[in-house]
Parts: sequence; C-alpha cells; structure tokens
Amino acid sequence: MDLPFDLTLAQGLYLAVALVAAAIIRGLSGFGFSAIIILLASLITNPLPLIPVIFACEIGMTAFQARGIIPHVAWRKVMVLLLGSAIAVFPSVALMSRLDPDQVRIIIATLIFFLSLLLLSGFSFGRVIGSGGSFVTGIAAGMANSAGVGGLVSAAYFAAQPIEAKVFRATMIVFLTGLDLLTLPVMGSHGLIGPESYEAIIFAFPLLGLGIWIGSIGFNRISQPNFRRLVILLLTLLSIFNVAKVLL
Repeated sequence: MDLPFDLTLAQGLYLAVALVAAAIIRGLSGFGFSAIIILLASLITNPLPLIPVIFACEIGMTAFQARGIIPHVAWRKVMVLLLGSAIAVFPSVALMSRLDPDQVRIIIATLIFFLSLLLLSGFSFGRVIGSGGSFVTGIAAGMANSAGVGGLVSAAYFAAQPIEAKVFRATMIVFLTGLDLLTLPVMGSHGLIGPESYEAIIFAFPLLGLGIWIGSIGFNRISQPNFRRLVILLLTLLSIFNVAKVLL
C-alpha cells in the first residue's frame, strides 16, 4: 500500500502512534496537537507538507469535543483573537511557503523555546487581559500558525492569566479551530495542499477519536493547579525537544 508523501510503512506507523498521542494531549489540554505532530514528524521527514493535514485533523477533533466545551467558551476573546490572526495569516504563510525544511524547524524551535521560557520565569499578568491584549496575541498566533505553532502562542497568553481550566481548554479549542480555518485556504493558494493531503487526512481521521476520548477522561480528573502545571510542563518539553532537534 502506497502512503502519501512517499512515507514508508514504518514511517506511517510511527506517525499513526504520534497522532494518537498528540490527540490525547489535545483532549487533555486543548492545545499542543500541531506542535507535537510537527516536532515528531520532523524527526523522520519534512514537516511542512503535513501542516495542512494537521490543521484539518484539529478541525475534525473539535467535532468530537464540541458538545462538552461550548458552555465554557469565552466567545469575545475568541472573536478578538481571530480578528488579529486574520491580519497576520496571509503574509506569514506566504513567507513560510518559500522557506526550506531546516529553516521551518529553526523557526518552530525558536518560537516554542521563548514561549516556554516566558512561562517558566513565573510571568503572570495577575488578571484577565482585555480585548487589546487578545488582539495583539491573535496577530502573533496568526504569524506563528504558518509554522503550525499558533496554539502555543495563545496557550502562553492564557496560561499567564487567572483563567479557569474549563474556560482555558474550551476557548483554546474553538480559537484554534477558527485559526486553522483561516490558515488552510491561504496554504492552499500557495500550493501547500494537494491530493496527497486529502489522502493523509483520510488515514488520520479514524485515529483521532480514540486520542480525544482518552484525553478528555484525563481532563475531567485533573485539578486546576495541576492543569496549569501540565500546560507549562508541556510547553517546556516541546521547547527542549525542538531546540535539541535543531542543534543535534
């Protein structure tokens, strides 16, 4: 059986396991799926063609989670974040489509590393930030999403505020879905989506439900303080692994 993007059977199985693991993290925290898959995929192949597939998977996972998250979404924040993202998505995707795989990996590693350092420093706004901060964060997330890590920007922003875990997770899921919906057409216009992308999506979708189900069970059992620690730990580990991948 031929796999998309000239993947071998071993590579395909590896990515399938990575997909389920990343979906579990997404079900638990509301973010991290794209960054994890891109990181793991970059160990064996060029991750750039996979980014549209990953975004489509994120959109599909929201359908699995929609019923449980809708009451907890901070809709005003989502709208303002998306407004900022809409400004940044087109120019950043245009730039990213012209870079080589090593440059993409360096950008991803650098973004995650500095976001993680910010949270590890103990930085906190000490209050819930208004629309101005959300708008600026949306611009930054739109730029970062061309490299598949827009969720980490917004996760760092929310983690620095006293926001309830259910609101954090639900708002992140809805925002990332909207951000991916903004980004996919732009990627398509730059030739980053093709027949192999759709084939990969078909392979990936059956695995998502399992991961989301397991992750959601974990979220229902975690406390507010532990949830925040999980978010910071996840960002830290992603930054370390990404920087190590670039340097080694």
